[in-house]
Amino acid sequence: MKIVGLMSGTSYDGVDVVAAEFARDGDTLRLRPLGHRSLDYPDDLRAEIGALLPPAATTIEAVCRLDNRLGEVFAEAAALGVELAGGTADAVVSHGQTVFHWVEAGQVRGTLQLGAPARVAARVGVPVLHDLRSADVAAGGQGAPLVPAFDALLLDAAAGPRAALNLGGIANLTVVAPGAPVLGYDVGPANALLDAAARRFLDRPCDLDGARAAAGRVNEGLLALLLAEPYYAAPPPKSTGKELFHGGYLDDRLAALGEPVAADDVLATLTELTARTVADACDRHGVTEVIAAGGGVRNPTLRARLAALGAERWRLRTTDELGVPAQAKEAYAFALLGWLSWHGLPGAIPSVTGASRAAVLGSWTPSGPPFAAAPADPPRRLVVTP
Repeated sequence: MKIVGLMSGTSYDGVDVVAAEFARDGDTLRLRPLGHRSLDYPDDLRAEIGALLPPAATTIEAVCRLDNRLGEVFAEAAALGVELAGGTADAVVSHGQTVFHWVEAGQVRGTLQLGAPARVAARVGVPVLHDLRSADVAAGGQGAPLVPAFDALLLDAAAGPRAALNLGGIANLTVVAPGAPVLGYDVGPANALLDAAARRFLDRPCDLDGARAAAGRVNEGLLALLLAEPYYAAPPPKSTGKELFHGGYLDDRLAALGEPVAADDVLATLTELTARTVADACDRHGVTEVIAAGGGVRNPTLRARLAALGAERWRLRTTDELGVPAQAKEAYAFALLGWLSWHGLPGAIPSVTGASRAAVLGSWTPSGPPFAAAPADPPRRLVVTP
């Protein structure tokens, strides 16, 4: 079965596109990567997304317009994915762009991803799985993270406690260990605050290669204010996003510090925040190996700091060493969730999300009847019988 996976994360810089072929061999599912690409959002679309995200106010009109514009982008990405699959695919999994994750008192009440799946289905002519988080939320879960289903199958728990780390806008951790349930949660910001600082101080979307952070020094006062965030002390299951870690959040901490901080020092401090919170989580679970993926692995300053913090306790690797491109891991994970949903199998792990049951994820938007042959002729009237 060939599945195209589309993923746009909390960094909202573009869509990662993958094509994968799945084949079942007894209790083993074999994934053959068929290729991956990235489709960058144009600057004005990034600005449109940013203008709609919390804490900004918005309108239903703005949401509708963005939903359909994103749908066109995801449709283009899906068409590229079908090309990667050799011209044919059985399904597309489109995560969409998260614009809100509604959390109250640690409980997720709802989640919203935009991306007009009907436009995707119309473009590629195959069923599209979307809205993957809501079923878990309805079962009492956090709706995130969902990638642990992929990690749990990929990592061998018998090899000892190991962690899979994704460094996107938010840092997510999955922990597998012998005889223990899978654990996974959002640790805190990875690129979310770093990118907000780059836009604020450098007028750039990011600190490329962490160069400016490398030139700065950690401001211990600012770091202490950032580490005092209650989210870090909350026990899992837990999830977060840019509804908490956004530019205004950073501005508030800088204002509370009451003294100016140079741009490079802000970036160095935020890099240390991400490295410190991730390393603390890895140490808490006693892992011996951390296998990283996501955009953050391309930041040598962040990666070096993580490796240094874990040097005596755990080894840092990337998923490339396991055959999964680090930049495309989440998209491959969502392709796997599509395979599971197609076969009526749950994709969320209750020990990760806190749900009352393991949910089959997503809603299908068909392109024509997805699972049955179309009738030869459409009906011309309806008769109601007693």
